[in-house]
Amino acid sequence: MTSDHATAAPVPLVFYVRLRVKPEQIDEWLRAVHDIVDAMSKEDTFLSCDLHRDANDPTLFTLYERWAEPDVATFLERQDKPYRRDYESRLPDLLDGPREPQVLVPLAHWPATDHADNT
Repeated sequence: MTSDHATAAPVPLVFYVRLRVKPEQIDEWLRAVHDIVDAMSKEDTFLSCDLHRDANDPTLFTLYERWAEPDVATFLERQDKPYRRDYESRLPDLLDGPREPQVLVPLAHWPATDHADNT
């Protein structure tokens, strides 16, 4: 488990975003999200992004983004980029309702253990 120490790296800014995509627009939205994540991954404060689809609802997706940013306001200032504006302008045609973004506060992390020692 990780914890906060004086020498620890800053806590990342974490976004959890639920998106309900119009059934007929899933392929188009997946292309758009791959394009924006490819562009985001070139940003110097980008840490990671995971895309998930709900196992029971093929129109419900989540993005789990991690950024090395001190706060949401700083993130938003730095993210006013043409590629993001283009993605945002496409969302009304692709989504079936507004996004549901949340900012998460990381509390703990458990990495996988070395399973080779269990023999």
